[in-house]
Amino acid sequence: MVFKRRDKRPFWRIVLEFFWPRGGWARAAYYVRHRLHRLPDSPEKIARGIFAGVFTTFTPFYGLHFLTAAIIAFVMRGNILAALLATFFGNPLTYVPIGVVSMRMGHFLLGETAASEDHIARSLGGKFMDAGEALKNNFFAMFNDNTADWHSLTIFYDEVFFPYLVGGIIPGIIAATVCYFLSVPLIRAYQKRRSGAIKAKLAALKAKAKRQVEARQDND
Repeated sequence: MVFKRRDKRPFWRIVLEFFWPRGGWARAAYYVRHRLHRLPDSPEKIARGIFAGVFTTFTPFYGLHFLTAAIIAFVMRGNILAALLATFFGNPLTYVPIGVVSMRMGHFLLGETAASEDHIARSLGGKFMDAGEALKNNFFAMFNDNTADWHSLTIFYDEVFFPYLVGGIIPGIIAATVCYFLSVPLIRAYQKRRSGAIKAKLAALKAKAKRQVEARQDND
């Protein structure tokens, strides 16, 4: 296959590069920023896509962030590719603080007593993994003799998912709005500079072509 990797990565390297990409997160962030700047759209439309992607990282729809960001960007008439790239705002280095803030805000808004930040940080990932495992088991229970158990998922929804969903709205809007207003002038300045560089290059090519034509005419 044309696009198949020549060197198949072992599983441990795939896991390692998920948490720490080759070149580090600084290089990954630079790549995302570079791609965002070069998108062929207005700064406002690209920034609306960035808003959608950043906001999505504050939702508990793990595994569906691309789809969620694309839907929000479509509704907002933002750039969908920008929304997909902006979901990298959420990564293994930021998901824990995002989850802690969202959970505590959710319990506060719902008038519930929240666990300590340390407890939330240590148990959040495990609870989502357990919920995913329960969903998988319940799905396969439709095709075998096992009995589906929805009790654990009900507890997960009440104690984790719903508070996370409610609590992520306010910090998500704040973070996404900040990113929107920071992105618009940066993208506009980059596009103007790039447009100027392209015009200068075209002018130089035209001048060179003109000199070549004049040189041939003189030789004739």
